[in-house]
Amino acid sequence: MTATNTLAGKTIVVTGATSGIGRATATALAARGAGIIGVGRSPQRCEETREAIVAAHPEAQISFCLADLSSQQQIRALALEIERRLLERGEKKLDVLVNNAGAVSRWYVVTEDGYELQFAVNHLAPFLLTHELLPLLRNAPAARVITVSSGSHYNTRVHWPDVMLRHTYHCLTAYKQSKLANVLFTEEFNRRIGRETHIRAYAADPGLVNTQIGTKGTGGLISWWWSRHSARGVTPEKGAETVIFLASDPAVAATPSSYWKDCRPKLPSRYARNAAHAARLWELSERLCGIADPEGLSETALRAATSGASR
Repeated sequence: MTATNTLAGKTIVVTGATSGIGRATATALAARGAGIIGVGRSPQRCEETREAIVAAHPEAQISFCLADLSSQQQIRALALEIERRLLERGEKKLDVLVNNAGAVSRWYVVTEDGYELQFAVNHLAPFLLTHELLPLLRNAPAARVITVSSGSHYNTRVHWPDVMLRHTYHCLTAYKQSKLANVLFTEEFNRRIGRETHIRAYAADPGLVNTQIGTKGTGGLISWWWSRHSARGVTPEKGAETVIFLASDPAVAATPSSYWKDCRPKLPSRYARNAAHAARLWELSERLCGIADPEGLSETALRAATSGASR
């Protein structure tokens, strides 16, 4: 992809922007003239990434916010910080949100909010951050919400009786379920919000990418397997191409597909296209994020999702 000044005047938020697909995405979009707000957890890595991007593209407009996306309190604070920075520039809109940050954990890890780590970071964080930034996205003429999913969502399902997998935890099962949740979220966003606004949501499948996501929180056999498996993958720059395309190409809006791979629309799994599953996950996610208390989702159902109680 060649860098052209096609995104001048647009502001894009990229989570997980200090490594892998997120860093490649932030670099490419900054080179095309977008103002980038990256999100990362480490001050040192954020500054190193910013300096590297500016060194490669001296005209790049890029800054970073710090946030641990496993914490809903920090996600809400992040949204306020993004709004503050935009207002300082005299802007009241956000053109693109790239929900890229992800986590993999070999062990069952509980976040400060009481949720399984992969479900919290890979699904609830994009869900909540999108909700918190929705007013800014509504102010843009044609905003886009891009969530990095995975082909691993095929041949999996949501484990409704025990969504957090407290009693049946397996690293890859949790990861696949979270990536399915990304697609269900995208589909339901377009049904609920896309019809009433100029905002469109997309799930991007980067394919197998050679990154360290599968080794950061694992170790042992899973880390060894991921290192061997991902070695067959493409570079982060190649994996980011679909995300960059969805964020920058105006022709995307003319295509109704929500799921994309290799810069082309692709049919997601049959389960992911099920509107009932998507609505159920949306309502559960609202409850888990403290957004709403929709009718029809009983306390019994909520306990079943978060504690593993049987239906």
